Amino acid sequence: MIELTNVSKIYGNTVKAVDNLNLVIPDGEIFGFLGPNGAGKTTTIKLIAGILNANSGTIRINGLDIEKDALSAKMQLGYVPDTPNVFLRLKGIEYLNFMADMYEVSTEDRRERIESLAKRFSMDDVLNDRIQSYSHGMRQKIIIMGVLVHNPPVWILDEPMTGLDPRSSFLLKEMMREHADSGNTVFFSTHVLDVAEKLCDRVAIINKGQLLFCGSMEEMQDHFKKNTSLENMFLELTESEE
Repeated sequence: MIELTNVSKIYGNTVKAVDNLNLVIPDGEIFGFLGPNGAGKTTTIKLIAGILNANSGTIRINGLDIEKDALSAKMQLGYVPDTPNVFLRLKGIEYLNFMADMYEVSTEDRRERIESLAKRFSMDDVLNDRIQSYSHGMRQKIIIMGVLVHNPPVWILDEPMTGLDPRSSFLLKEMMREHADSGNTVFFSTHVLDVAEKLCDRVAIINKGQLLFCGSMEEMQDHFKKNTSLENMFLELTESEE
């Protein structure tokens, strides 16, 4: 579960990137986080992941405060950033073992998980190559594998399908559904509204740091009193805030 209570983040004492945000994402749910560029999506995700500290409010991951109990809270989550350009000089297997070391994954568990993930993502043959030689899509896959190697109950994914080939994108969506159906939490941002519409149990739309809507597709359609696509509803909501 992810809980945000009255969370705000201000840059330079003037720009409210996140403005008094309240959200609850329960276990067993895929939650889509949508908004135009500069809306506050990535800032919110970095706050949830503990990369940034909020100016006010509280964030809890499975009941643990991300600031007051940071290490325990971060052990509960796996975070995929919006750019995969990290640790480029490491080999793929070195990066995965580094991530396993960070999260205290046993030798037996990491071997099994790395083998399983490498097979699922078709990365078996390149784990001994340096990450700097990987394509963008391969870098994205190794980052996702590193995030999942400690089997975190809460997934926080910032534009996770960017750069993935269709097969890997389908696989990740399948894994997200499996993870949520097992009683865990998936929180992800995306610009691809068709993906959100088909995959998410609920969505939230943010613009200028403020929450414009949070609920299921059915609730959003009731809100608009018409049977329309997520794309049309998204555009109508965000355009009204311009």
